[in-house]
Order: sequence, then C-alpha cells, then structure tokens
Amino acid sequence: MKLDVNALGTFYRMAREGAGLAAGRLSKMTGVETQVGVTKLNFMRGKEIRADFEDGTEKVGIRVEVTGGLDGHSVIVFDRESALQVVEMLLADSAGDEFDEMSRSAATELGQVMNSGFIDGWADVLETVIDVSTPEFIEAKTVDPFFGDLEEAPDDQDLALLFQSHIEAVGTEISFSHYLFPRRESMAQLLEELRSSDGIEYDKLEGFDRMAEQGATEVAKTATTLTGIETNVEIRRLNFVSLEAIPQQIADDPLVGVAFEFDGTPSGYLLFLFDEDSAHEIVDAMVPMEVDHDGDGFGEMGTSAIKELGNIMASGFLDGWANVLDTTIDHSPPEFIHDIGAAVIDPVVIQLGEDQEFAFVFDTQVVADGQAFDCDIYAIPDEADLERALNDLDVDRIEETPTTAEFGEVE
Repeated sequence: MKLDVNALGTFYRMAREGAGLAAGRLSKMTGVETQVGVTKLNFMRGKEIRADFEDGTEKVGIRVEVTGGLDGHSVIVFDRESALQVVEMLLADSAGDEFDEMSRSAATELGQVMNSGFIDGWADVLETVIDVSTPEFIEAKTVDPFFGDLEEAPDDQDLALLFQSHIEAVGTEISFSHYLFPRRESMAQLLEELRSSDGIEYDKLEGFDRMAEQGATEVAKTATTLTGIETNVEIRRLNFVSLEAIPQQIADDPLVGVAFEFDGTPSGYLLFLFDEDSAHEIVDAMVPMEVDHDGDGFGEMGTSAIKELGNIMASGFLDGWANVLDTTIDHSPPEFIHDIGAAVIDPVVIQLGEDQEFAFVFDTQVVADGQAFDCDIYAIPDEADLERALNDLDVDRIEETPTTAEFGEVE
C-alpha cells in the first residue's frame, strides 16, 4: 500500500467536509450552534488509541458500518454526560441520568444523522456512493465494546490510519469525537486512485513512526538525566493535518518553548513546549542556586537552562533519525520562546506555508512522575524531504541502530 501527500490531502478534505455537514445536522436537530474543532488524520497504534480513549469516563457511541466507495466503520463517541444533555435537548421528557428505550432511540437517531453527515461529505469529495448500515448504540467505559471486535481496528503494535474529527456545541459542555476505521484493502484501493506521485510505501511510514517513538524515548531519558526528574513518554502519534490546523492544537495558555530548524534529509522544524510551571520546575532542577527572575519570569540563567535542555533533547531526537537514515541532520541554535498559545508556533507555520499546505506532525508528550513537568514535542518535517527520506529508509535498520546523540554548545 502506497500513499502520498495528494491522496492524504484528499482524505483530509473528506474529513473536514464531513465534519461540517455533521455539525450542521447537529445544529438543526438540537437548535444549538456548533463549531468544528481540529480535524486530523492520525497514524496511531492500537495501544495509543486505547490510552487516548480509556480516560476513566463512561462513553456513549453510535456505530455504523460503511460500504461502497469506502469500507469500514464510522463511530460517533460522546462522553456520557454530553450524550444525556443532547437527549434532553431532543426530548421534552427525558430519562434523567439513565438511558431508557426512548432516550437510547433519540441518541441513536442523532448519531445516525451525524454519521450520515460525515459519510455524505466523504462521498461528495470522492464523487461516489457510500452505503450505511443500521446504527448500533454502545454504552461502556472501555474501548473494546466500541472497537474491539472490528477487523480494521489495529492491534496494540499495529499502525492504523484513523480519521478523527471534533465538534463542539457553542455555549454548552457538549462535545464528541468521530472515528473512522477504514478497511486496509479499501484504503489501499483509494490511495492507488488518488496518488499523484510514486508515493511512500506504508511500511516505510510505519518505520518512521517507530523512529519518532525512539526519539521521544531518548528525550525522556535526557530530561531525566539533566533535571533529576523521572520522566516518561505518554500519548504520542503521527498526525497529518493542514498547516492552519496546527495552531488550533496549542493550549491558549502562557507557554515556554525551545524551537529549532533542522536541515538535511529530512529538513523541517522541531519545537519543545512547556507550560510555565513545568519551565520553572526545569530551571529549579537544573540551576543549583536561586534564580533572579526578570520581567518575563525566567531571567538569563533560567532561559539558558531551558535552552540547554532543549538543545540536548533536540540532538538526541534528530541524531537518532540521522543514524537510521544514514544521513546528516544539523539543527540551528535553540531559540527561546515565551508567549501565549498559538503565538509560539505561528512563525513555523508561516515559514512552512510558503511551500506546502499540509504537514506530518509527530505529536509527543513527555510527562514527569508526580511533578509539574510536561513537555509537548512537535516535529514537523518538510513534506518533500520526508518523502525522499522514507523512500531511502531501510526499515530493518531501525531496531539495530542505536541513538548516539552529540551535544553542541548552546548559543
């Protein structure tokens, strides 16, 4: 199975179009204004889907099977409280905190209408017909009742292409997610029809995902060594998104970042983002004396400590890639950023946007054990360089080649 940016771009437009139609139908049925959040094509392993889904809250889902122009399963998933609120909007006399026959029927009807909105959007983009099965109502806390019996859902270590959209009802606490699990054979056929270049073998992309996982693990080890704070890698995935959607993923809070431009095969940008509390925790751990804070809250010594950590983490992350790809990847001196929300990444998006519309984004989180130290990692390669790098990738080298970081001086 091969893919390229043109094919994935079509899939992304399918997801956006479907989300728009589904949001409109939700508004029409409930009378509540809705807005479409971030839409992503996620390349995720089964263990990551499970970790993302099983957050301890009970969920309600409406699942349908789709066949025709695209085969697979489409699932609308609400947290239970959101589902009950929606039912209350639809029914004058709802069942309160429980789903009786009438409320289950109302939720199922709404889920069917919204699933159909997504599917109609995909069919419009593909200019084909997609059939939909009778909807199935699911209520559970774990992922298995929703996805566990689906042939196309990935095992823990398998990498699957997952469509994921998020829609919110304005002025309420209601939100839900949408998942599409396409069948591999159906997806392969569509990719073959949509590709405009030789493309990338799917197993090469899976290999690059494993490289990113190794890089993130190296980052966690480095952070532990330099700060003395035990850290580990959590929820990580490879996303394919439009450049304009990347800032929407950034929390609208004061953030501290260390940014790098890297050059070689591939080239691109690497960004480590910390919330302010995490950044202060890093400074306190790395600087063996009380730091005088200036107007931005960090001062020269604090800024230098964060840049040093970022510089060494970047070396570990990128040198691992270079070793496996048997190439050279150089990175710029670290740039310290302290700003609000999306402003920390806007310069990267603007520069990449001169040459491309979409990007693969390795989105990883490094989390400290019991302390305020969270780090989001955004690795955004140039798409043309990435395709060249992946076509030359020897997948067997990934497990055999160690990560050997060489640390440069912080400027």
